[in-house]
Amino acid sequence: MYKNVARIGRVIVSAALFSVLTIVAISCAADDSTVTVVETVIVEREVEVVETVIVEKEVEKPESKPLVIYSGRSESLIGPLIADFEEVTGEKVQVNYGKTGMLAATLLEEGGNTPADIYFAQDPGGLGAVDSLLAELSTEILESVPDWARDPESKWVGTSGRARVVVYNTDMLTEADLPDSIEDFAKPEWKGRIGWAPTNGSLHAMITGMRQEWGEERTKTWLEGIVANEPKIYAKNTPTVAAAGAGEIEVGFVNHYYLHRFIAEEGESFAARNYYTRAADPGSVILVAGVGLIEESDNKDLANQFIKFLLSASGQQYFSAQTFEFPLNDNAKPSNLLPALEDITKPSIDLGDLIDLQGTQDLLREVNALP
Repeated sequence: MYKNVARIGRVIVSAALFSVLTIVAISCAADDSTVTVVETVIVEREVEVVETVIVEKEVEKPESKPLVIYSGRSESLIGPLIADFEEVTGEKVQVNYGKTGMLAATLLEEGGNTPADIYFAQDPGGLGAVDSLLAELSTEILESVPDWARDPESKWVGTSGRARVVVYNTDMLTEADLPDSIEDFAKPEWKGRIGWAPTNGSLHAMITGMRQEWGEERTKTWLEGIVANEPKIYAKNTPTVAAAGAGEIEVGFVNHYYLHRFIAEEGESFAARNYYTRAADPGSVILVAGVGLIEESDNKDLANQFIKFLLSASGQQYFSAQTFEFPLNDNAKPSNLLPALEDITKPSIDLGDLIDLQGTQDLLREVNALP
């Protein structure tokens, strides 16, 4: 609300003004002498007085256009952060939640007519799939994160780090029982002991990294070995971690932070832990969730404000403290529950090249991992 001073009209006031009229009459008396008679008469007349009245009137501030986000990250992960942005800025945000791949397909179908201003994806592959629709980001935004966590073409920027890990049941295994490389889980000795979510976008990003690092044939051989080991299938990471904690499976291929959510809710007695592979292979790749600005957006100022908010110290601290992800801005303190990023043995995978998700899905279908 703000005050608007306006002239809203004129008020006509009737006022009685009085004037004095002197009448002189001359008459003759009976004795033929002249007599002058002076008579004073009070005359009342009505005039109009015009008065301008000034009033203050409160009117509504015109509403700005809401920021429209297509989010492949779930509401449980980023909803509170978006609410914080609304509270801090006083702006409105509309979010369309869905799977990263589904939203990428929607954006490509809508093209220049999309209502979206921001695409928030859970992995680089989803962002790379729509790079033709994304605007180049400012140097200020890009330099908020390390080189490896942003697009080489400046079309998207990472917002938090997400490591691929092997979650294992601590009643059945110790870390010493686990192989150095994720490649070894394709061996027959792991038959019936593995869980995975073959429709999960982060798994697809990891396998896309395998194709980049190992090549098509070696990746296909690994997938055939996993399928031959008859893994239990789950819809996503959360039930995979729950199954590991319950002893339903011995190991599962997931993102690192889901385990910490279980421990936060159930305590240290939760019977599962994360294993970061000792070999520098795709099993320990650090992926990023990230955002891109839609080129056709007519709300770019607010969109850039939102991206800067995500990369600010407070935004990054949210990811560290609330979602147990790796912050990418050095001004935020990493969770003491996680290893330092530099201590994780990582492959030399260029996240900007993880764009051929369709090729990965085709390969998964070829080995009968997907219908």
